[in-house]
Amino acid sequence: MNKKKHAHISDAELLNRFNASRDNEWLGILMERYTMLLLGVSMKYLKNEEEAKDAVQQVFLKAISELHKYKVEYFKSWIYMVAKNHCLMKLRDKGKYQVEINEHIMSAPSDADEKNKAIEKDKKLDSLAQALLQLNREQQLCVTLFYLEKKTYQEITEQTEFDLMQVKSHIQNGKRNLKIIMERDEN
Repeated sequence: MNKKKHAHISDAELLNRFNASRDNEWLGILMERYTMLLLGVSMKYLKNEEEAKDAVQQVFLKAISELHKYKVEYFKSWIYMVAKNHCLMKLRDKGKYQVEINEHIMSAPSDADEKNKAIEKDKKLDSLAQALLQLNREQQLCVTLFYLEKKTYQEITEQTEFDLMQVKSHIQNGKRNLKIIMERDEN
């Protein structure tokens, strides 16, 4: 499937085509657009690359099996919430989320600063995930591979069609653009 071939089609139109035909090809194009967002969300909560990748696959499967049950108008928001809820359920099943909840309930007022810091960190991570989607394909790919998947420059050149200088440039420009986007969105 060629991403550029369908770049002009809006999320809403892809969703309409999927709903009309039940052809998973349309849903696949739509989900491909948000793979990086889902990986970022999953990394934020699960803090483990393999678990995050597995979570993205599970979210895709859930979307395929359950999307027809809902009247989804904004796919990006819907798939984000599906991913977030999936990760929270995984943490709860491991017992980590319950501990977090109990700590927040039982914590003394002096822990308010810590809670506020955690909330701020969550907001920043959400902003970062959103900003990542606004980068061009090359920057998005290189930044994700370097920072989220912890690949070396050499591994990125082997995995992509870019040479070493292009990889470094895409990472540097992507990092700068992320900062600009996030600062703009804060204001």
